[in-house]
Amino acid sequence: MSDVIEENTVATVHYTGTFPDGEEFDSSVGREPLTFLVGHGQMIPGFEAEMMGASVGEKRQFTLDPDRAYGQRDEGLVQTASLDQFPEGGVAVGNMGVAQTDYGQMPFLVTAIEGDQVTIDYNHQMAGKTLQFSVEVVEVRPADPEELAHGHVHGPGGHHH
Repeated sequence: MSDVIEENTVATVHYTGTFPDGEEFDSSVGREPLTFLVGHGQMIPGFEAEMMGASVGEKRQFTLDPDRAYGQRDEGLVQTASLDQFPEGGVAVGNMGVAQTDYGQMPFLVTAIEGDQVTIDYNHQMAGKTLQFSVEVVEVRPADPEELAHGHVHGPGGHHH
């Protein structure tokens, strides 16, 4: 049984994520730990890279610049749409939505409403941000063949599609 995080293992970790000013944006502490299939695109690239080689019980702290996290903001992903494309009375600044695009479903944030124009931002809410993580490895195990074939972790008793 592998006890070191490497590609094609299932890693279970407790983590706390903060911005450089110390503000916490997410944590598994007090909840279930996070379990993910290593090397299959389930985590932001820098998080996985920083955890490679970590052993059960090991604690790591690291900082990810935007290029190793959610990427830089792309102002080309900030667009305007006509207010009449939204349900009447159903749009407000701060609302999240999902648009069907040529690339599939894309989540967006409403950032402004001016007259009959709505400004929507398709950037990930963490784009352009530097993130800090404190992580403790709880468990590491080899992924089973079904998990590798499906590209994600299965719970006890397998997984049914």
